Amino acid sequence: MRFYRHNSRVKKDSRQTASGPRNTRFGLLYAGFLLAALVLAFRLFMLQVVSHSFYEALASNAHEIFSKLTPERGSIFLRDQDGKLYPAAANRDTFVIFAEPRAVKQPEELADLLAPMLVLEREELLKKLTSGGWYAPLARGVPEDLANQISDLLKEKNLKGIRESRESARYYPEPAMGGQVIGFVGSNEKGERSGRYGLEGYWNKELAGSQGFIAAETDIAGRWIPAAGRTIAPAANGAELVLTVDRTVQFTACQKLKDAVSTHGADSGSLVILEPATGDLLAMCSAPDFDPNNYSAVSDFSIFNNPAISGQYEPGSVMKAITMAAALDRDQVTPKSTYTDTGEVKLGPFTIKNSDGKAHGVQTMTQVLEESLNTGAIYAQRLIGTETFRGYLEKFGFGEATGIELAGESDGDIAALKKKGEIFGATASYGQGITVTPLQLAAAFGAVANGGNFVAPTIISEIRWSETNVERRQPKIARQVISPKTAAMLGGMLVAVVENGHGKRAGVPGYWVAGKTGTAQVPKKDGPGYLADVTIGTFTGFFPVENPKFAMVVRIDHPRDVQFAESTAAPLFGEIAKFLLQYYHIPPTRPVK
Repeated sequence: MRFYRHNSRVKKDSRQTASGPRNTRFGLLYAGFLLAALVLAFRLFMLQVVSHSFYEALASNAHEIFSKLTPERGSIFLRDQDGKLYPAAANRDTFVIFAEPRAVKQPEELADLLAPMLVLEREELLKKLTSGGWYAPLARGVPEDLANQISDLLKEKNLKGIRESRESARYYPEPAMGGQVIGFVGSNEKGERSGRYGLEGYWNKELAGSQGFIAAETDIAGRWIPAAGRTIAPAANGAELVLTVDRTVQFTACQKLKDAVSTHGADSGSLVILEPATGDLLAMCSAPDFDPNNYSAVSDFSIFNNPAISGQYEPGSVMKAITMAAALDRDQVTPKSTYTDTGEVKLGPFTIKNSDGKAHGVQTMTQVLEESLNTGAIYAQRLIGTETFRGYLEKFGFGEATGIELAGESDGDIAALKKKGEIFGATASYGQGITVTPLQLAAAFGAVANGGNFVAPTIISEIRWSETNVERRQPKIARQVISPKTAAMLGGMLVAVVENGHGKRAGVPGYWVAGKTGTAQVPKKDGPGYLADVTIGTFTGFFPVENPKFAMVVRIDHPRDVQFAESTAAPLFGEIAKFLLQYYHIPPTRPVK
C-alpha cells in the first residue's frame, strides 16, 4: 500500500515537472522584455527630459560648450606715445566650410558654385563631394562675409550637404611691423596648432592658455551615464603680452631699413633700438621679412629666423670701442695716450695691417677710434692681456645669450680667446675671429651709455594673466661692466668718431652722437680665409650723449654699391637717430650749423 501511494506521488510529481520548465522560461522572457522596456523608457526619459538641454547643445554643433572648452589665445600688443595699445597679434572669427557627402544630392552643381568661391580645383572638390561619409573638409580660414555669401547662395539654390563651423584664427593686423619678432601660429609635427618662432613660439604656453574639459561617468562600454551628471571645467584663456616696442618707431625704422637694403643692393639688413637705462627694446627688425598672415607662402624657411638675435657674425671695427673700454677701465690708457703707428703689427708668422694700408705715425687713443686703426686696437689690447680682455667681453655680454624673451637667440662665440697665442687676442681687438649678434652689440653700447651699468634687454613690458593679475616688468641692472668715469671718457671718444672720423654721416645737427663704424669681412664656409669683396657694414652708438635715451645698432649685409660702413650703416643710423630725437621731442643741445 505504501508502495502504491508512493508511486502515485511520483507520477503526480512527474506530471507537474513536465510543464514547469516551459512556465519558467516564459516568465524569464517576459521579465527580460519588461526590464528592457523599463531601461529604454528610463534612457528616453533621461535623454528627452533630464539631459535634453545638454544633448541639444551637442546636436547643435555644441558651440556654447565648445567656446567654454576652447581657450582664447592671448593677444600681443605694441605701445605708442599716445598711451594706446595696438594689436600686433590678435584673433578673429573665421569659418571651416565642410561637406556631408552622404547628404549631397547635386555634386556637379555644388562643384561649379563653390570651386571659384573657395579657390579650389573643381575636380578635386567634386571628388570630396562624392566621397561618401559624413565629413569632408573643403576650406579653412574662410572670412565671415564669404561664409555668409556661400550660405545665402546655397539656400537660394536649395543645395544640401554643405555646412560651416566657426573657429578662431590668428590674425596679424600690421604685417609690416616685423614678422620675425612676432612669429606666427602654425601646425607642429603632430598637426597641432601652436606658436612658431619669435614671440609666438617663445611664449606659446602662456599665450595658448589651457584647454577645458567635460568630466562624466561612463558605463563599461564607454558610454556616458546621463543620471551620473557631468562637470564642465572651462578653459583658461591665454595671457596677453604688452611689448616695450613702440609702434611708430618700429614701423618707421623697419621701413627705412628696407629702403636702405634696397638702395645698396644688399643681401639683408637688421637693426635694434633700445633704451640704455631700462633695457627696453623700442624696435627690432630685419630685411627681408615675411608676412605672418601668409607664412605658408615662404619657400626659404631660414627667413623665419630673426637675424637681430640669431645672426652671429664677425663685427669688425665696432669692437674697437669695447677694446678701448677695457684698456681705459684698467688705467692702461687715457683718451690722449699715444703710440706710434707703423701701419702694421707682426705677431710671429702673422702680419696685421690697417684697413687703409697706411702708417699714421704718432696717434692718440681717440684717433685710433676716429681713424679705426687696427694697430691701435692691438696696442690697447696687449696692454691688458688676452685673459683680462676676454673677461671684459664676457661682462659686456658677449659669448652668451642676452636672455631676450624671443625664440632662436644665439650665444655668439668668443671661444678663440681661450686659445694660446697672441694672435687670437689681437684679431679679436678689432672684431675678427669672434662672433656677436646685433642685439649683443646694442646691449654692450647701451651699458657704456648707462654709466657702465649693463641692463639686460627686454621686449616685454607687461604680462596680463587676467584683468586683475598684471605682471609689470622692471628693469634690472645685471652688472657694473666699467666705471662711470670710463664710460664718460669713452663716450667722448666716440663723439669724436662722429665729429671727426668715419662716423660723420651718423651725426644729427644740434646733438652730440657717439658711435663707431665697423666694416667686417665674411669668412669662407668651406675653408680658411675670407670672401673677396663681401663685407658687412655696422654702425653702433648712442645719443644724445649728455643724457643717452637711445642705443642703436644698424647692420647692412653685402652691399653692392659701396664697401664701407661709413657709406651704408652710418647714414641709416643718422637718419633714424634724427627721427627718434624729433619723435620724442628731445630739444637740441648745441647750435644747429
